[in-house]
Amino acid sequence: MSNSKVALITGSNKGIGFAIVRAMCKQYAGDVYLTARDAGLGTAAVDSLKKEGLTPLFHQLDINDPNSIRTARDFFREKYGGLDVLVNNAGIAFKMADTTPFGIQADVTLKTNFFATRDMCNEFLPIIKPGGRLVNVSSGMGSVALSRCSPELQARFRSDDITEEELVGLMERFVRDAQEGVHSEKGWPSTAYGVSKTGLTTLTRILARNLMKERPGDGILCNACCPGWVRTDMAGPNATKSPDEGAITPVYLALLPAGAKEPHGQFVSEKKVQPW
Repeated sequence: MSNSKVALITGSNKGIGFAIVRAMCKQYAGDVYLTARDAGLGTAAVDSLKKEGLTPLFHQLDINDPNSIRTARDFFREKYGGLDVLVNNAGIAFKMADTTPFGIQADVTLKTNFFATRDMCNEFLPIIKPGGRLVNVSSGMGSVALSRCSPELQARFRSDDITEEELVGLMERFVRDAQEGVHSEKGWPSTAYGVSKTGLTTLTRILARNLMKERPGDGILCNACCPGWVRTDMAGPNATKSPDEGAITPVYLALLPAGAKEPHGQFVSEKKVQPW
């Protein structure tokens, strides 16, 4: 078994994830794993970073496939005895001009951005080592979507007693309401991406709370963040930040120093805790 520290970044063959891997290779004293659904794209991305003199490693991972998640989990448990840093970066978004029916957009977007990321957290959190870091790449659009929810929904998403089970129920309800064309009258905004990230930030808060109860002495920090508006395939060429600039806050949270107590269970943008 390797004694190296180890970090895993999901969806990292391009865009912000790729930039996070690059920065971690430069700043992290341990092994850094670039992951992708497509092994060919992933190994090509690793090769391009090796040409920069960096030494990332590759592991195939499709967060939408529970077997792929479990295979990766078992690999890290067996090779390293667990994981030190998990950055959940993988995510999707429909373009503004996409004419796919909203109900389908809601279903597809939440499957990856919320439910598959939740699967990653649930499988990997038990093997995160003491002093570990979990970073969920969320979005300021989650805060915007939250502000457009009904007062009742806002109260639940912001509450300190919302459970994971209740949150899952709310996310399933949004998809159902979107598919039935009644989401607006039921208090939801018309942004599947935004609601998926509202869910992800809320999930992060719940996981952080659970860690305090279940592993209080382990010093694991769990946070959500907004990388900003970044020039990627997802956000387009007009965005204000480069991918390397977008990586700054996720990497800051991944590398919070040993013994740090905060931030924990927070939503962080530009390295600062934001109100939720």
